[in-house]
Amino acid sequence: MSDRAETWSTPVSPHVATDPTKKISLESALSSARETRALSVGPGVLDRLPELFRSHFPGQRAVVVADSETWAITGETVHRTLRAAGLSSIEPFVFGNAHLHAEFSFVEKLEASFRQHDAIPIAVGAGTINDVVKLAAHRAGGRSYLCVATAASMDGYTAFGASITYQGAKQTFDCPAPRIVIADTDVICRAPFAMTAAGYADLQAKVTAGADWILADALAVEPIDPRAWEIVQSGLAEALADPAGARAGNVEAIAPLIEGLMLGGFAMQWTKSSRPASGAEHQLSHLWDMEHHVHNGWPPSHGFKVGIATLAVTALYEEMLRRPLDSLELTPVCAQWPQLPEAEAGVRRLFATEEFLPTALQETRAKYISGDALRVQLQRLQQVWPALRSRLQQQLLPFNELRKRLQLVGAPVDPLEIGITHERLRASFLRAHHIRRRFTVLDLVIRTGQLESCLDAMFGPGGAWDPKPGANRPTSR
Repeated sequence: MSDRAETWSTPVSPHVATDPTKKISLESALSSARETRALSVGPGVLDRLPELFRSHFPGQRAVVVADSETWAITGETVHRTLRAAGLSSIEPFVFGNAHLHAEFSFVEKLEASFRQHDAIPIAVGAGTINDVVKLAAHRAGGRSYLCVATAASMDGYTAFGASITYQGAKQTFDCPAPRIVIADTDVICRAPFAMTAAGYADLQAKVTAGADWILADALAVEPIDPRAWEIVQSGLAEALADPAGARAGNVEAIAPLIEGLMLGGFAMQWTKSSRPASGAEHQLSHLWDMEHHVHNGWPPSHGFKVGIATLAVTALYEEMLRRPLDSLELTPVCAQWPQLPEAEAGVRRLFATEEFLPTALQETRAKYISGDALRVQLQRLQQVWPALRSRLQQQLLPFNELRKRLQLVGAPVDPLEIGITHERLRASFLRAHHIRRRFTVLDLVIRTGQLESCLDAMFGPGGAWDPKPGANRPTSR
């Protein structure tokens, strides 16, 4: 069989030509949301809570859910506002845990409370509170809920599904997004800058996630959904334009940031998938979650893990984009491709002591392709590579620019800052590939036989993660 490809009629999808400087409106994006019916973003919009609650939940009671911190910041105000407006509200549910996290035991505890009444939950908080309430409300009879955001810390407010640790593994549970989201910038701008930095890093990841979708689309693995692409990718430039202002809590920087995060959730509602907003960078972050990674006694924030992972994936892309994949020698690459039993044996060795070995096996089987299918896919890659490489270069930000932005917003830029050694980061690329079936740049480097040479360049002298003391280390923030 020839190593050269036949001509393919559509080398790169036309759906990826969205102008990132022309942001889709929140109203237009909201029309694509399948569960969220109202979003209010701006200063003082918390005052709209009684009006919105009455409109969407007429004649029903409310129950405020918060943790000890968000109760003090906003939860108590929400509860009093409901009472003052004459709305029936039962006793609030306040998690007293100092280190509440998105773990299934907390979902079960809240679900048990919900089943004792018919009140509509009002989640007051950020990622953890929202995900726990989202899943608990769904499990308690498919109950709708309202969310009051307290920080621009992640994109999960409006997302379909909840990311919860269950039986030792981080999993995404299907459950609807909130019916109403209120994001009062007077509250959000006062959040600790580290939470804003985490949200900025999470939104920045949409750049590499977009690149992964372009890649999957071009190789006929998963087509781009034009509507979801527009919702996430349009306006990213504006939302990420002022990292220093976001760190300072300036509303001019925070407002577009929180809007960008909400848009990502709407796209996930539209597709009922995290594909529009999640790629290889989230695979790395999820791996560290599944490995129960802690730093200074506690797991780093989702956004900080994703930020480091986005840098790592960007460095990997830069290495791949230097390579003439249109002249890739297919015969030796395909000859080294393992049969499925051999691939499974490799996974068993790689995750021999891990409780999530069954997940790794399941996901590896789901995306495994035969040697013949690999040859066909790589022939397509040869054909589309010049146009695909150009499109990926347009989509991605340079590694140094990305690192500069993360420094300005106050996010970590070296894996050591979140307790990940460079040796562990290097090992994570292969491990992360096996825990999700989604096609990303990790699949590209493995299927083309380029993984080890890319990692050698990235972690060698002059690479993004140069081991020489002081090389490529973050400057003072």
